[in-house]
Amino acid sequence: MSTAAGCACHPLSLEITMQNLSRWSISLLALALIFPMVSRASNATDRADVLQQSQQTLAHLYAAEPHTRAAVEGAAGYATFRNFGLKILVAGGGKGSGLAVDNASKKETFMKMLEVQAGLGFGIKQFEVVFVFETRAAMEQFVNQGWEFGGQATLAAKDGHVGRAMQGAVSVSPGIWMYQITENGLAAEITAKGTRYYKDDNLN
Repeated sequence: MSTAAGCACHPLSLEITMQNLSRWSISLLALALIFPMVSRASNATDRADVLQQSQQTLAHLYAAEPHTRAAVEGAAGYATFRNFGLKILVAGGGKGSGLAVDNASKKETFMKMLEVQAGLGFGIKQFEVVFVFETRAAMEQFVNQGWEFGGQATLAAKDGHVGRAMQGAVSVSPGIWMYQITENGLAAEITAKGTRYYKDDNLN
C-alpha cells in the first residue's frame, strides 16, 4: 500500500470532479451570455414604453389646448415626463420617466424625474409635464446638466392676454416653459416641490 504524502485520488473520483467543474463552467458561461441579453431586452422594452408614453403625453396636451402643438413643434426642443406619486400624511414623493427631443436633429434623450415633497394630506397623484425649450442652449443645459426646482413655489400659468403662443405654460427658467397636464386638463397653477430632472444613464 502506498504511504506517499498527499491525496491519492481515485481516477473515477477525479473524472467525476472534472465533469462537475466542466458543468459549472458551462453554466457560468451561459449565465454570463444570457444576462447581457436580458438586460438589453429589458432596456429596449423600457425605451419603447417611454417613447409611447411621450406620444401619449403630447396627445393629452394637444387635446387640452390645441394651440400648444405650434409651440412645441416650433421650439428648439421639448421634453415630456409622466409622474406617479404617493403622499401619506406629512411626507411623500414621486418619480417618473421622460424623453427630451431635439426638434432639429431629432435626437432623443431618455430622462428621469424625482420629486420630494412635504405637506399635510393623504392621496395618490399622477400628472404629466411638457417642457418647451425656446433655445438650443436652454435645452442642452436641461439635458446635459439636469434641472430642478430648488424650493417650493406656486407659479401661475400664462394667460391669453399676454400672448397666445405660450398660453397655459409657466416660465420656469430663461428659455424654458412648462405645461402640467392633470385629469382636469392644463393646470392653472403649478406647485414646484423640489423636483429634479436628469438623464437616465441606463437607457441612453
